[in-house]
Amino acid sequence: MKANVKEKGLFILGLAICFALAAVSVFLESLIPQGFLGASIIALFLGAVINSFFHPIWIKPSLKFASKRILKVAIILLGASLSINTVMSVGKMTFFVMVFTFAMCFGGGFFVRKLFGLNWKLGNLISAGTGICGGSAIAAIAPVIDADDKDIAFALSSTFLFDMVMIALYPLMGQALGMSDIAYGIWAGTSVNDTASVVASGYAFSEIAGDFATMVKLTRTIAIIPTVLVFAFIGTRLKQKELKEANQGKRVNVVKIIPWFICGFLLLAILNSIGGIPQAASGIIKDTSKFLMVTALAAIGLGTSLLDFKKAGLRPMFYGIVIDTLVTLTALGVIWCMGLM
Repeated sequence: MKANVKEKGLFILGLAICFALAAVSVFLESLIPQGFLGASIIALFLGAVINSFFHPIWIKPSLKFASKRILKVAIILLGASLSINTVMSVGKMTFFVMVFTFAMCFGGGFFVRKLFGLNWKLGNLISAGTGICGGSAIAAIAPVIDADDKDIAFALSSTFLFDMVMIALYPLMGQALGMSDIAYGIWAGTSVNDTASVVASGYAFSEIAGDFATMVKLTRTIAIIPTVLVFAFIGTRLKQKELKEANQGKRVNVVKIIPWFICGFLLLAILNSIGGIPQAASGIIKDTSKFLMVTALAAIGLGTSLLDFKKAGLRPMFYGIVIDTLVTLTALGVIWCMGLM
């Protein structure tokens, strides 16, 4: 009895540490210019630094709960900030650009991943972060492919590195190319990774470009839904193959593989689209989702050592840079072909 009480107490203490680290990260984010460093990345790296000095065994159950369960709740709540109607308002021109950039991320990424010798989970996490919406896409896909926390950390680090460089370079390149506000907004909205980075790079060009880039980015975020479903199917097939090769005579329960949290995400997105969620409530839910996601990433950081980044080497970073560069050029080429420059 006493042992159970002690275990529960340590479990709660571990969660409290994750929440506290998330709160510190959100505070530090508020001290930094918008778009330059998000709370998620701060929490991830602070957690990794702390783990280098403090990594007791008793905190592991708390970290597992936060990085898996709390993360899924955060993804569900994220749906309340999205609107299916936004997809229609952006128009066909954005749709075509996104189709080609997605094809480059996952199609071209397949061959680039082979070249760099990365495992398929890490490679596709980076591709999803690049093609869809940075950390949110990585967080959404990770559970359905059973990605390791280390792979999540490497993928987030890779997309973060590119965004930091592009926030400074995109406005300069857009001006040098003589892009219109709309063309630049489409370009930034379809090829810069994280939402905060899209906002920062968009408004650095012009207010109109910033508004349009933000709208394009929200449309791009909707792609989380079909992408997660596709990877859930792939994950199921791979598990069935593994069991068959192991001659265990078992089959994977497809119902258990269906990402229930994405169903919740979609339900809230639909409710928000039809006005079922008041605007004030939508804002609160969005902030709650963001904080819970930061908490989950703090847990991932606390379970990841800085030595893990050293062992991974530079391959994930180089892979991310190559994919991001290809997406940037692809988006620019499609925009030029459509005569929007």
